[in-house]
Amino acid sequence: MASSPVKSPTGSLKGRKDESFLGKIGTLTQKKKAKEVSELQEEGKMAINSPLSPSPMDLYPEDTMLDENEERSIIDPSFKDEPKLQELIRVLIDWINDVLVDERIIVKNLEEDLYDGQVLQKLLEALGKQKLNVAEVTQSEIGQKQKLHTVLQAVKHILKPQQWNIKWSVDLIHGKNLIAILHLLVALAIHFRAPIRLPEHVTVQLLVVQKRRGALQTRQVQEKITTTSESMIGRYERDAFDTLFDHAPDKLNVVKKSLITFVNKHLNKLNLEVTELETQFADGVYLVLLMGLLEDYFVPLYNFYLTPESFEQKVHNMAFAFELMQDGGLSKPKARPEDVVNHDLKSTLRVLYNLFTKYKHLD
Repeated sequence: MASSPVKSPTGSLKGRKDESFLGKIGTLTQKKKAKEVSELQEEGKMAINSPLSPSPMDLYPEDTMLDENEERSIIDPSFKDEPKLQELIRVLIDWINDVLVDERIIVKNLEEDLYDGQVLQKLLEALGKQKLNVAEVTQSEIGQKQKLHTVLQAVKHILKPQQWNIKWSVDLIHGKNLIAILHLLVALAIHFRAPIRLPEHVTVQLLVVQKRRGALQTRQVQEKITTTSESMIGRYERDAFDTLFDHAPDKLNVVKKSLITFVNKHLNKLNLEVTELETQFADGVYLVLLMGLLEDYFVPLYNFYLTPESFEQKVHNMAFAFELMQDGGLSKPKARPEDVVNHDLKSTLRVLYNLFTKYKHLD
């Protein structure tokens, strides 16, 4: 009877070692695969969410310190250098500096220079021709916010008849929120008929950050800052020309012919003749000469540019003509000098019709 072979102790030990080693290899392989799966899932989540959520580097710390359900909007960092947005900022800064030139105030950055209310106070006082009852210099945050509250209340009172959609607040302005500051300045520029041309259709992309269930969630939205020049300028009051352009364009040529006949009746005395209203009045020269003829005085040539070449020289002529009209007892034109210079037909017709109503019976 054959006996079963006896396993050597060494062989048995080696087998156990091999099994142990292979077990470890298997375990390590499983862990590695699990880690790879986890990383792959995480990459998938990031790929899905990346169009909606900015990286932490795109958000400032103060933009992420929110209470539960609190929401904050900031300009998408990738959108800050957008040409139209930068043009709007430049135009508004130049306008503020022109208004406040006598105050020796120079604004370089809207967020940094306007947040404490000092510049906004001076701007509103200069535009509204009235003094605000606020402290001149305030260093504390409380004092700055009190000043901002007074200034913004005055703005609200001024804009109330036009039913503006208020998109600014003390906290937003003091928090250096550029969108709120832009909305405020655009509203003031339009209301006070600033002698500037706001770029049209300025829309910025915002990142709206909200804290929900302890986590930050973001989404992108489009915020409109300006619309068309016509809609911004004509925001307050519609007149017969709005109705004419909107509902009776067939009668437009009749009105143009009547005004051409009127202006040529007087300009012919200087051997001048008009055939196209929006182009021939665009440099302001004919309008200045026409005012001299209607009011029977000679306009010194050094007061305006007889052959203007630049946009600024044409605007100067137009603004000077507007002054002559007001000196003659006419109300301030609804149109802006810049709009007539830019060949805006409706603005040109408004200016000339203003003259026609007063001087139509003049020989």
